Amino acid sequence: MGKKGYLTLEDGKIFEGDSFGSESDVAGEVVFNTGMVGYPEGFTDPSYYGQILTMTYPLIGNYGVPQMKVPKESEVPKVPKAQNKNNIINPYFESDKVHIRGLIVSSYIESTNHWQATQSLSSWLLKQNVPALSGIDTRSLTKIIREKGVMKASISFESPRNTSGTFFYDINRENLVASVSTKKTIRYGKGKWKILLLDCGVKLNQIRMLLKLNCEVIRVPWDFDPFSGGNSATLDAIVISNGPGDPKMTVKTINVVKKALERKIPILGICLGNQILALAAGADTYKLKYGHRGQNQPVVDNTTGKCYVTTQNHGFTVDTKTLPGGWQSTFTNLNDSTNEGIKHNKLPFYSVQFHPESTPGPTDTGWIFDYFIFQVKDWLKKN
Repeated sequence: MGKKGYLTLEDGKIFEGDSFGSESDVAGEVVFNTGMVGYPEGFTDPSYYGQILTMTYPLIGNYGVPQMKVPKESEVPKVPKAQNKNNIINPYFESDKVHIRGLIVSSYIESTNHWQATQSLSSWLLKQNVPALSGIDTRSLTKIIREKGVMKASISFESPRNTSGTFFYDINRENLVASVSTKKTIRYGKGKWKILLLDCGVKLNQIRMLLKLNCEVIRVPWDFDPFSGGNSATLDAIVISNGPGDPKMTVKTINVVKKALERKIPILGICLGNQILALAAGADTYKLKYGHRGQNQPVVDNTTGKCYVTTQNHGFTVDTKTLPGGWQSTFTNLNDSTNEGIKHNKLPFYSVQFHPESTPGPTDTGWIFDYFIFQVKDWLKKN
């Protein structure tokens, strides 16, 4: 273990722990995740950009971390054959780097015993320049967040006598999506269905799932407008990815989706994409008190009454009371009754607040991708 480190909350509370990551001072928004496994996938989820993540499960690091570099195609049989050789996606992570700003755990376990592990969690975080503290009373910290809501916080390595000189930072004042989106167009696969992926901070398994369904995925920056050059005729559908921060900051994405709605192009929104689709349709969104983060969030299908356990990572949600005519709420969170999906009653516009691609988490809702491609095929056949 390294030197002592300190998590200081906006309300003045200070937690002391032992460093096992980079000894660099950071500021962000402190949140908690209730998942028991899946930290390599979770920490590389761009939706965590700007956040200091608290893990409620007490033992973290106990199966190490896989290799970060992209394996050779021959080493990873599950990489879809349709994927371009130059754009092979690493199967172990959801992006090419760690996106959490800092990590807080109760007990860090130094281990590389798992058959896929090539390094410890500590060494990985050091390479990624991410500070991490163990020995923190994460139960007390999580109770504070649940009672008071997520708040600004900082990690430092000089003993703070008070909070007057502590640096706090409101991440929601910025368009965080612009920091995590791709900077260029990237194509994957050569499938039958051409899908434009608006990358707001996409988890890579969304691309993997689409490739398995015979799609060509065209990944573009969050502010890319496919209609400005008259190329929309070559698109079969649009997917709006997950991502960090306040959806109202993504004005350019919202405007692009409005154009897609006018042209009746099939749309699938995921997580932040659910909120962006709602805003484009004319509805409103709001910030949750402490959000949903973990692999154990129960949702119910409002039509069938069937329940699913889902992976989630978001701090905002759709206000279903503001949905315009012709739209309906499709899923509801069973913990707090907030929205988990919307759809248009007649047109092929559909979105979910949870992560059907999982990684990490249960695969209960992977059928969402199959359902979406079926809707695309059916719409194109009729139109």
